[in-house]
Amino acid sequence: QVQLVESGGGLVQAGGSLTLACTASGSGFTINSMGWYRQIPGKQREMVAGITKVGGTHYADSVKGRFAISGDNANNTWFLQMNSLKPEDTALYICAAEWGSSGTYGKGTQVTVSS
Repeated sequence: QVQLVESGGGLVQAGGSLTLACTASGSGFTINSMGWYRQIPGKQREMVAGITKVGGTHYADSVKGRFAISGDNANNTWFLQMNSLKPEDTALYICAAEWGSSGTYGKGTQVTVSS
């Protein structure tokens, strides 16, 4: 069983930066891809960024040029560097990982951007 734990959320002023981390624990798995999603109450969960184990990345248009996803495969940890944050980036940020034909989500870390 793979478990994902996010960290790094918090309160930041508009224009500021935060770095989120997601660590996968468990045994007998190799993560093929992982991603960051965000959830705003009452709205559909939105994909923010994704990365494959060979380093391919993709981003939502709303965060391109401001967010960067990276991974430390050896330690099963992935990061989301968020710069030039805007109030509309306020959300619960959730990481997700896929291995084989399985996948899971973490519980999320809250990011709040004040204007």
